[in-house]
Amino acid sequence: MKLFSSNASPYVRKVRVVIREAGLTGQVQEMPVSTSLLESDAALTAANPLARIPSLARDDGPTLYDSRVICRYLDAKAQAGLYPEARLWEVLTLEATADGILDSAVTGIAYEKRLRPADKVMDEWIDSHWAKIARAVKVVNDRWMSHLAGPLDMGQIALGCALGYLDFRHDQYGWRKDCDALAAWYETFAQREAMKATAPA
Repeated sequence: MKLFSSNASPYVRKVRVVIREAGLTGQVQEMPVSTSLLESDAALTAANPLARIPSLARDDGPTLYDSRVICRYLDAKAQAGLYPEARLWEVLTLEATADGILDSAVTGIAYEKRLRPADKVMDEWIDSHWAKIARAVKVVNDRWMSHLAGPLDMGQIALGCALGYLDFRHDQYGWRKDCDALAAWYETFAQREAMKATAPA
């Protein structure tokens, strides 16, 4: 299998963590591609018409995308148990919450700052996306700590990668405010070998 990837993408990082946690490291070859927001890498476009990363090219079927599809596939392939049937809807909801945090952090804030001239950046747009992030983080802190204390699953991995991205790109906003329990959980989770090995430079 070949993974079209970029070092700084938190969506790619989710897949990288799953590869390591599921014991698939030797079965996936990384294919770094250009991360230009305005131009598409030719090899990536040939594999995925949307030209988005991550994309997972397989010998036995069509290329898979996006990160949630890829992670579910890798978990099934390795039978890693990251989507346990007994807690499936909780796991999927937490994963969707984490991906929603990333969507606002990446497309709502990071791209707004990177793509627009400084005098055209919409502060109200950025503030609205940070409000979504802050609400989601607070809800996880207040309602999901018992789940986070359980066995490793995909919701935890997605959340760990989302919080790591907030530290990487948006540390100035301070997601840890009034979220002491979640901050303590993340400090421990970030020390997992798969998390340390995939931390963005």
